[in-house]
Amino acid sequence: MNCTGTFLFLHQVLIWSVQLGVSRRKPVATRPSGMYQYVKSVTNVVGGVRNRLFATCKITNKILTTTFNTTMAVGNDLPTMSSCTTCTFSEDFSNYWTAILYFRARNGTFKRVPQKGNINFESAKGGMTVYYSDPFDGSKVTAFKPGFRMIVGNPTYRTSQQASKFRQLTFTCLQDASTRTGETGNMPTSPCPAGIMSNIRFPTCWDGVNLDSADHSSHVAYPSSGTFESNGPCPATHPVKLPQLFFEVVWDTSKFNDKSLWPTDGSQPFVWSYGDPTGYGTHGDYVFGWKGNTLQTAMDARCNVACPQLKSQSLDAANQCAQASRVSEAIDGWLDALPGTNPVTGVSPGSGTGNGGGSGTPTGGGGGSTGVPSGGQAAHYDQCGGQGYTGPTTCASPYTCKYSNAYYSQCL
Repeated sequence: MNCTGTFLFLHQVLIWSVQLGVSRRKPVATRPSGMYQYVKSVTNVVGGVRNRLFATCKITNKILTTTFNTTMAVGNDLPTMSSCTTCTFSEDFSNYWTAILYFRARNGTFKRVPQKGNINFESAKGGMTVYYSDPFDGSKVTAFKPGFRMIVGNPTYRTSQQASKFRQLTFTCLQDASTRTGETGNMPTSPCPAGIMSNIRFPTCWDGVNLDSADHSSHVAYPSSGTFESNGPCPATHPVKLPQLFFEVVWDTSKFNDKSLWPTDGSQPFVWSYGDPTGYGTHGDYVFGWKGNTLQTAMDARCNVACPQLKSQSLDAANQCAQASRVSEAIDGWLDALPGTNPVTGVSPGSGTGNGGGSGTPTGGGGGSTGVPSGGQAAHYDQCGGQGYTGPTTCASPYTCKYSNAYYSQCL
């Protein structure tokens, strides 16, 4: 079963999540010391992530100070503390969180770029598509536990070498709503007719003990070899295989495609709310909030958009769930500075910011080493190419190496 808007994964739970709100808040996963607050888009209680269990999400809580808030305790039971959800699967009260994109005009002013509904979810009020996937071979995955949270990406990163620590954090320049090829690690450098899509994929191995960690990421890891899709093994330190959590967020950049509005030096004009013009600081936050054992039930049933094991609601109902901004400030219209007066911080020339380039072998997902059969060839479903990849580039017969994006090709 292939999900709408994805390519590579056989079985997944697909959720559309409507945008809950836009506000300058420090994420639940505390950022590095000195990191400023910046505008984030919230889906469900905590944030902007999409699930392979395909649905739409957005939540407002009965007790806002203890659900979607600046700090969120591990012991919070989100389903019992929430009065509505923006997810199309109505038992998902998880929090999915992403930063907001701004357009920077030639005169130095900024304007927020709106989100829009993904393909087949055009009537949604922004939001994102969330996927929870299992490997190609359908092997069992263990659903996240109550209190679990994690982040992927680092908002301070500005080079491809830094960003190579994380696998498959990319952007797609949409030629139309169905475009799902040509992913890059940096922001697109030319106008995108149908907008820009952020692709945020999370690690898939858990230590089996900690619901969180000091940096909100060391309790999870990528496969020690191969890929999640090819059922690559988890490292001994993180033996529990999780669903692959993946969000697609579509930014409606079409109204800014007139290049006469772009910088005179020809550089791309978009900047993230935390001051990143490169895209290498892209990141996402996740706080688990499914009711009871519903996510495990759905994963075991290998659901997709239609999942009779789960309760669902219409997009119209999801669109009614919203939360007002907690910070009284202007975030729309033309602004003299990013909200919070966050500075735009790039990198010096020659530091590796060009078109997903740069050096360094990725230590994180989507890449890594692969299982190699005799003859130095990659096995079926294994990786066979991509930036920073150093393994075999030919596939065992009868398979061929198929390009997926700049960071990943696979034997199919």
